[in-house]
Amino acid sequence: MMKALLGGIGIGLVFLIFWLVLLSTGREIGGDKREPSTEQVTATSGLPQLVHAIDLSGPFSFAGKELPLDNFDVRERLDLELMRNAYFHRNTLLLLKRQPRYFPTIERILREEGVPDDLKYLAAAESTLTEAVSPAGAKGVWQFMAPTGRAFGLRIDAEVDERFHLEKSTRAAAAYLKDYYRQFGDWHKVAAAYNMGGPNLSKWLERQRAEELYDLDINAETMQYLFRIVALKSIMEDPAAFGYHLEAGQTYPGLDDYRTVVVDTTITNLGDFALRQGTTYRLLKRYNPWLITGQLTVPAGTTMEIRIPNGANR
Repeated sequence: MMKALLGGIGIGLVFLIFWLVLLSTGREIGGDKREPSTEQVTATSGLPQLVHAIDLSGPFSFAGKELPLDNFDVRERLDLELMRNAYFHRNTLLLLKRQPRYFPTIERILREEGVPDDLKYLAAAESTLTEAVSPAGAKGVWQFMAPTGRAFGLRIDAEVDERFHLEKSTRAAAAYLKDYYRQFGDWHKVAAAYNMGGPNLSKWLERQRAEELYDLDINAETMQYLFRIVALKSIMEDPAAFGYHLEAGQTYPGLDDYRTVVVDTTITNLGDFALRQGTTYRLLKRYNPWLITGQLTVPAGTTMEIRIPNGANR
């Protein structure tokens, strides 16, 4: 037993000594081992990407009015938002995926309301085309605060929040934006007013004796707001120019395959209602995100329209 143990130790020592010899003479044993050239190190040690500055030759416009790119400050602020959004890959890719779901409805209503089509990019900047909820309490694709939403005809209570109703909130937003246009006469200023409020914008324009929006020196969010909208417009109009590519079928489909049920009595349990209509509670809420609880009170003498998904969407 002891002899076997000692023999094993001896063999191990032989292998160890042999390995140390190999290490000490590795250069000679391995032949001519040249150091990698500077060119090789440069080619392989960086991140595997090629990042370009964005072409600012333009033109860049919003609602039919070009940005004054001869102003270096305007160019740099636009450049910042183009880079932020072009290289914010996840967020921008999701916007491109959601675009076919939301934009056709928004475009139709903006056209019917007689306001510029570019205002759809304001919705993209506000909510990234989701039923978003901000820390301040703004909600929906257009990010209405509750008092403003109610002022423009939206029902907002414990059971219903029409800030999440795409058609109704878009009509409300169009009316709101038209009010600001009557006040300011410039869609660029209208966008800033939507962000900071009309009274605030008027105050700063007067206090700083500013003729154009770009002449203001105000809070950072509003200072960049229009530039963010223009950046998103540029990317969403021509994704390939910014390196984004989506195959057919990779975008999110519109939720437009449905039938409408007119309800004139209170629904005490929307889960039961969904089953009676041949769908699920989850899909009922996806098609009607303005239903914010599990029941729906319908005041006497009024009706509510609820969408029920058809066919495979059930």
